[in-house]
Amino acid sequence: MNCKNCNTKLPIDSDFCNICGGKVIRNRLTFKNLFEHFSETFFNYDNKLFRTFIDMFKKPEVVIDSYVQGVRKKYVNPVSFFGIILTINGLNIFLIRKFFKKYVDVSQMVGDVNSAENEASKKMMEIASDFSLEYGSLFFSLLIPLAALVGLIVFFNKKYNYTEHIILYLYSMSVYSILSVILGLIVLLTIPDKYMVFGFVMYIFIFVYHCYIFKRLFSLSIKQLILKILLFSVVFFFFYIGITILVTILLFLTGAVNLEDFVPKK
Repeated sequence: MNCKNCNTKLPIDSDFCNICGGKVIRNRLTFKNLFEHFSETFFNYDNKLFRTFIDMFKKPEVVIDSYVQGVRKKYVNPVSFFGIILTINGLNIFLIRKFFKKYVDVSQMVGDVNSAENEASKKMMEIASDFSLEYGSLFFSLLIPLAALVGLIVFFNKKYNYTEHIILYLYSMSVYSILSVILGLIVLLTIPDKYMVFGFVMYIFIFVYHCYIFKRLFSLSIKQLILKILLFSVVFFFFYIGITILVTILLFLTGAVNLEDFVPKK
């Protein structure tokens, strides 16, 4: 009998390969053993995925720093973790577009679209709502290298380089996304009218959660944490303004928004 993973010859009674560690599979694939494998992978406390998620709350500095320092076996690697999250996000977006799209409306945070002062405001809010569904995963992915760049600037005197800051955000944003999807679906199924309020609460959560991570990972005092967070907010704000200007210019160039749209309604 040979290992199906590395083709090493094995004793007939082997359960695991002594070379690659792969489990010996003797039974054909059925719904029963597929479900058992799924349960073992995602819901067993001892599995890497569940342990990674839990420890990102209990001891995030250990999860992040372990990977940076070369430990690869204890936790899910950040790229795989984030890949799983993108898949979950894709399913979540499909469900929202199919059944709950009317509740994902930016205008709910600022009032009725029809009460906007001008046509441009209406268009911008409508575009924002459509964009959040159409390109939400792409925007979410691009946010990570941007946040890592800001983090590198703010924590320039700390031990992490740019790539290692990306690792930090791959882990932290994956945790945020898991909670956002699970709790968001619960809100949509129970009190869907409050979904946009829930989104705002999750923004507060991700801010507080990163404060917690920064404090533990970089061993910051409360005073240092406040100063670093203020600096992070200022730097990120300037990046945000720059991106907003670029997006606005793009909307004008593509004809999605025109100067006439900014004329107040009579």
